Amino acid sequence: MGKLALAAKITHVPSIYLSEMDGPRKGTRQDAIDGLKEIGQRCRDLGVDTLVVFDTHWLVNANYHVLCGPHFKGLYTSNELPHFISHMPFEFPGNPALGKLLAAQANALGVETLAHDATTLEPEYGTLVPMRYMNADQHFKVVSISAMCMAHYLNDSARLGWAIRRAIEDEYEGTVAILASGSLSHRFAQNGLAPDYAFKIWSPFLEQLDQEVIRLWKAGEWQTFCGMLPEYAAKGHGEGFMHDTAMLMGALGWSAYDGQAEVITPYFGASGTGQINAVFPVTPQDGSAIPAAQASQANAAAAMAARL
Repeated sequence: MGKLALAAKITHVPSIYLSEMDGPRKGTRQDAIDGLKEIGQRCRDLGVDTLVVFDTHWLVNANYHVLCGPHFKGLYTSNELPHFISHMPFEFPGNPALGKLLAAQANALGVETLAHDATTLEPEYGTLVPMRYMNADQHFKVVSISAMCMAHYLNDSARLGWAIRRAIEDEYEGTVAILASGSLSHRFAQNGLAPDYAFKIWSPFLEQLDQEVIRLWKAGEWQTFCGMLPEYAAKGHGEGFMHDTAMLMGALGWSAYDGQAEVITPYFGASGTGQINAVFPVTPQDGSAIPAAQASQANAAAAMAARL
């Protein structure tokens, strides 16, 4: 029925917005802006009607949540970095029908998920910053999914990603792109050192770890990457514990995925963190490698390594 046309891992660092402003940082994130615009143009060329964003700035402590109101508009100031993002305007349509389909399919596959279409919730900046450059003319509808998951299993996030694909391809009449909005390593520079690390990675270890992951992505070594994801998320300070990445890989087929990533914006440092824009070609998958639902079977003896 429907089509999952494009999948990507994207950056949302606040310095992207800051680089629009007059001052010493003006223009310094133009490469990231250009990358987001390029991915947005590809979505347009593919006939995408809705962007589904896995937002690592939407913190949740129970269940997965889908924000699918009919319309979003406002001014956003980051409570985390108000000196980077202040009074940023946003507006775009939502897609309640798709959001409800996504949640229903996730529940059917054993991952407890709630859709919120009649709510005062507004998107977080993991959605708002990319939309500023990908969707300035409100061409796309937008659905945001919680991906800063504080008490969740990566296996369930992978299964949620597969459920999203099934809902799109089996039940939705339209064309969708999915965007994992989060960094690679996410170890911010220590307070007082942020200016020194504005364009750097926090440590050589984290930079080399990220570079190896990018090599795996470009080489298509997905069994290796999916196998190391829980430990990478922990030791690499993964943003949102890398649940956005697990969702992305689940939608692509998890360890059975057979595509190779295309880097759009080369890896760069931002306040100590590792950032990238990359597209992952969508290939036919049967879901055989998707992990089983885990939270519904969890007990006190569940391995901690599986929920990092």
